[in-house]
Amino acid sequence: MCGCQSTTATGEAESTGRGYTVTGMTCQPCAAKVTRAVEQIEGVTGVSVDLAAGRLTVAGTATDEHIRGAVTGAGYQIATTWPRQAVVIGARHRPVS
Repeated sequence: MCGCQSTTATGEAESTGRGYTVTGMTCQPCAAKVTRAVEQIEGVTGVSVDLAAGRLTVAGTATDEHIRGAVTGAGYQIATTWPRQAVVIGARHRPVS
């Protein structure tokens, strides 16, 4: 791991979302690549990547298959998926736990 400890958040959404463990992210550019890939999916209203925890949180109505496809297409793998829950992703760059 490169030592980068970062959280990236985009959008400002209060919605239902899912959490994912993403493997292979080792630095801020990795987190940014995953964020950009997932932001492109129709139905995504917010994205948060916690690089230190290897966690991706996605708000909106996008399907797991679309999210998994975007992450895989960016060169990473989803190891775990958490159930839908209420999430808030905003401009404060706070990860959702």
